Amino acid sequence: MTKNFAMTGVAGYIAPRHLQAIKDTGNQLIAALDPQDSVGILDSYFGDVAFFTEFERFDRHIDKLRRENAGSEIHYLTICSPNYLHDAHIRLALRVGADAICEKPLVLNPWNLDALQELEREFGKRIYTILQLRVHPAMVALKEKLDSAPTGNKHDIDLTYITSRGKWYQISWKGKIEQSGGLATNIGIHFFDILIWLFGNVQRQEVHLSTATKTSGYIELEKARVRWYLSIDSADIPQDAQKTGKRTYRSLTMDGQEIEFSDGFTDLHTQVYKRILAGDGFGIDDARPSIQLAHDIRIAEVVHNSQLTHPLVRKL
Repeated sequence: MTKNFAMTGVAGYIAPRHLQAIKDTGNQLIAALDPQDSVGILDSYFGDVAFFTEFERFDRHIDKLRRENAGSEIHYLTICSPNYLHDAHIRLALRVGADAICEKPLVLNPWNLDALQELEREFGKRIYTILQLRVHPAMVALKEKLDSAPTGNKHDIDLTYITSRGKWYQISWKGKIEQSGGLATNIGIHFFDILIWLFGNVQRQEVHLSTATKTSGYIELEKARVRWYLSIDSADIPQDAQKTGKRTYRSLTMDGQEIEFSDGFTDLHTQVYKRILAGDGFGIDDARPSIQLAHDIRIAEVVHNSQLTHPLVRKL
């Protein structure tokens, strides 16, 4: 049976991956919201989408579809809006009788998850999130290897993620910590999730650097000691990569060996959607540990002169 989808944040960066996933799984988008009206991309995926630039009219429209009960009611609300709006848009989904599919992070603060779980029980609907690295073939293979290895061994991990952003970033909602959650939440949350999924719960953590354009620290997990570095500063891109024009640098090493996962990203959202539609999607409990960690990083005091700093911090 074809499912009806609506989407918030349809003009945003991540929306095309969700549009493709809805199309690839044989479903249809029938309503969309974004305050920006540059949404011609919709025509590349779906031909007859009711589009709104005002939340109130979008809310009224999908609630009207629910009350009419004529086969056009929304089954899933996909949420690609700015991070600080996720909580409100998730609540809208449940209120109109739909399951929510929300981009990371589900919410900015871990205590908001408790309220959402209560609403799941109240409305009898589910809240799903997109933890796409958990279905990446290289990460799945690594987890199988780690789970079958003897316990008690801790691996040494270095995570480096540099994704160049221009001056627009700080002007937009992404540069406002109260709206995005800061770099650890906005660009780091999926890496923190995959590290916890692979190596177990957080035992301790330190923050060694925290600025508007870069942040770094140390996490000790059950099976790993992790030095991490996140940056949107193009100057942090290694010289060799800069010479080839690269604007993004991603590296994850375990015990000195690079874990290669640069490829295989093309259909990960579709794979997550397939799981959701089969009733096996990632939910609140899956998202909670990384949201808690990102929150703890956001409020932590910076530790200076630590012996556990990432190599790039030592160069600053």
